[in-house]
Amino acid sequence: MKVEDIKKICVIGAGSMGHQIAYSAALAGYQVSCTDISLEMLNKAQDFARTYFPQQISKGKWTQEQVDQALKNTSFTTDLKEAAKDADFVIESAVEKISVKRQLFEELDRIAPPHAIFTTNSSFIVSSKIADATKRPDKVCNMHFFNPTLMMKIVEVVQGPHTSTETAQITMDLCKKMGNNGIWLRKEIYGFVVNRFLSAIYREALYLVDMGVALPEEIDLALTNALGHPIGPFRLMDFTGNDLTYIIDMERYQETGNPKDKPSPLIVEKFAKGEWGRKSKKGFYSYE
Repeated sequence: MKVEDIKKICVIGAGSMGHQIAYSAALAGYQVSCTDISLEMLNKAQDFARTYFPQQISKGKWTQEQVDQALKNTSFTTDLKEAAKDADFVIESAVEKISVKRQLFEELDRIAPPHAIFTTNSSFIVSSKIADATKRPDKVCNMHFFNPTLMMKIVEVVQGPHTSTETAQITMDLCKKMGNNGIWLRKEIYGFVVNRFLSAIYREALYLVDMGVALPEEIDLALTNALGHPIGPFRLMDFTGNDLTYIIDMERYQETGNPKDKPSPLIVEKFAKGEWGRKSKKGFYSYE
């Protein structure tokens, strides 16, 4: 199989990243079926297109013809079988829980054609924890996009010990076809490249607040003004979701049992209060 053989892409999950991955693939000329168990999420994904693309057309990023074709190329459904039955390539962007992903990949293995490649957009869960739920582990790898996907043109492709070089190469080639720069990680490592750096920054920023040293907005000011970061860690956590930070930290802690991997008390508090960031209109900042 070669990248030229990919005609139909299935994206699982219509959340903030999933639907943007779907539209990104559609803009690259692929037939895309985006599926989610939530009809509300699918409706939001389509509402996003109605507001986002006209703005980008007015800025000259895409033409009306390009957007019209991309929307024509994209379909939405709650039926996983319908979305994946004729897919050549699958990108899973569901919740960051191993049990959910394993169940999905096991079901996908029964539905999708034998040649189809399965990738997970997980930012921390390596594909070796999922691949053996299928009968095609050599066709499974991580394909980690960044948020917002339609703007962030970088993707981490992680080749696990089970992943064939052919699968990794096709995934890298697909990144290029979709207008992204691919980073090929030839070994699995927790957090990959980008999130290893981000995790270190998050951990230190949360520690400083937990210890009463400084306020979140002050730390954001320090990193944006003194270190030149385009966005501070607390603003970024609000953007990606404080609930996601909590879930990832809890998954890691349950795996290692190391108290150092527990979520920060501040993140636990935000999660319990439902202050998940932009998606809930409140996090470390207010978005009313």
